[in-house]
Amino acid sequence: MTIIGVTGHMDLTTEESVPLVRAALGDLLTAYEPGALVGVSCIATGSDSLFAEAVLDAGGRLVVVLPSLDYRRAKVKPDHAETFDRLVEAADEVIVMPHETADRQAYETANRTLLERAERLVAVWNGEPPSGKGGGSADVVIEARNAGLPVDVVWPEGAARRS
Repeated sequence: MTIIGVTGHMDLTTEESVPLVRAALGDLLTAYEPGALVGVSCIATGSDSLFAEAVLDAGGRLVVVLPSLDYRRAKVKPDHAETFDRLVEAADEVIVMPHETADRQAYETANRTLLERAERLVAVWNGEPPSGKGGGSADVVIEARNAGLPVDVVWPEGAARRS
C-alpha cells in the first residue's frame, strides 16, 4: 500500500492551470497500483481537491482530513460545495480535527495529521518560500522534508496562481 498526502495552492488559475495540474497529477499517480493507493487530502478548493479526484480516478482510496468542526459551514464557498460534498461522500475515512473553528492552528493540526498518515507527499507548489503566516504549501513541504518524507513537486509549465 502507498499512502500519499497532498499540499498545494488553492488559488490556481481556473482555465489555464487546473487542466495542467489535473493531467500532471493523473500522470504521477499512474505509477501506483490502484488497489494499493491511498490519498490523504484536506480537500480544499484547488490542488487538494484535484489530487483527491485524481486518486479516485486512479482507483485509489481517499482519506479526508478536515481542519475543524465548522470547516464545511465556515470555509467551503458555494462554488466548491458540490465538489467538497462529493469528495467527503467518496472518502473511505473522514477525520475531523478537534478544533471548533477553522483557523491557523486548525490548519497546522490538519497538515501535521496528513503528514503523519502519509508515506510521501505530493506538493502542487510553485516553489516560492513560506509566506511567514504558517500552514502554507511551502511550510508543509519543509515539514515533510524535515520528517524524511519524499516530496514530489508538481508544477507543470504554464501553471499559475491568481493574483
